[in-house]
Amino acid sequence: MKVTKVETLCASRFMYVKIETDEGVTGIGELHPASGTGGTPFLPRAGVAYCAEYLVGKDPLQIERHWQHMFRRCLFRGGADVMAAIGAIDIALWDIKGKTLGQPVYALLGGPTREKVRLYTHLKGNTPQALADEAKALVADGYTALRLYPFGDFGSADFEEGRGLENMSYMAMVRQAQERVAAVRQAVGPDLDLMIDVVNRLSPAEAIAVGRALEPYGLYFFEDPIEPENMDAWEYVAANVPMPLAMGERLYTIYQYQDLLNHKGAAYLRPDLSLAGGITNIKKIAALAEANYVSVVPHNPLSCVLTAACVQLDAAVHNIALQEYPGDEYDNPKRDLVKEPLKREGGYLLVPNTPGIGIELNEEAFKHYPPVPYERPPLVMPDGGLKEY
Repeated sequence: MKVTKVETLCASRFMYVKIETDEGVTGIGELHPASGTGGTPFLPRAGVAYCAEYLVGKDPLQIERHWQHMFRRCLFRGGADVMAAIGAIDIALWDIKGKTLGQPVYALLGGPTREKVRLYTHLKGNTPQALADEAKALVADGYTALRLYPFGDFGSADFEEGRGLENMSYMAMVRQAQERVAAVRQAVGPDLDLMIDVVNRLSPAEAIAVGRALEPYGLYFFEDPIEPENMDAWEYVAANVPMPLAMGERLYTIYQYQDLLNHKGAAYLRPDLSLAGGITNIKKIAALAEANYVSVVPHNPLSCVLTAACVQLDAAVHNIALQEYPGDEYDNPKRDLVKEPLKREGGYLLVPNTPGIGIELNEEAFKHYPPVPYERPPLVMPDGGLKEY
């Protein structure tokens, strides 16, 4: 069997890689926007074309060999866009291998460690009361873990009207976070796992102040408090806040994760299969984490295809703590981009037993969702300076 074609398909804000073979077996993977997350993601698409230049004509079942070639033929390797391309292609190759052998991917990774995958989903409300009401509804729907933005929903009217994070004083940040987290904790009770994400937008000092203020609410983790590059700073923040940190959605090589682990900068790693080299690379990152008694919570901001790939990995890896599941993209409007999404029961996704990654694109639906650029508005402070996008 040989690869005959590698193409990128786009619908709405989602991008997919489809690999065809001369025996009629096809595989799909999901492509992260990488450096195009604040606009049109031209570069990861170019990364797919770059990798296709190598892959066409090769046996698709030699996945590790191809991963190493795609990674190492980039002499200046490890950039986000090519790693995203490798990740999407890797998922599609595993999909082909599973279909060829008549097995789900997790069976090829060593077999299942679990039959269902525990989820956390996102609260979208922008006031303490709205967050509390939404949290109650999600708990009633079966979820046992929830995440919120403690300063409001980024990109919302708050930011357009000058009430957002970029306009808050040091103490206003602390107060806003306390009000929102307290409202949700009161609504759901003491036993639900609750986490926050600030999308890398605080300084170390701000992160420590917010973390200490939220100690009474028993957070499961504090996600991405500061910018992702400086591991010494992560070590400092981790040592000075009273809850575990989660980090990793903007990292993409095994070496970056090793550096983070060496600095004890996070108790939960957040690798993204569509950005950090696919199933092949995340399996290795999870093994590093396991050796350090660190859990993995795969990042999952895209569509049903990435969710399906995550669940294959989740099923096969021991130290998966939770799986991110932004349910609105799957339970509502765009789930028709796939023929059938995975089945959710309460706060869990069931691990499918179908060959490959267990999901297929519905390409007929793509015509209803023309491609759109990513909109990630800058946070401009009153003096004209920027906070992290």
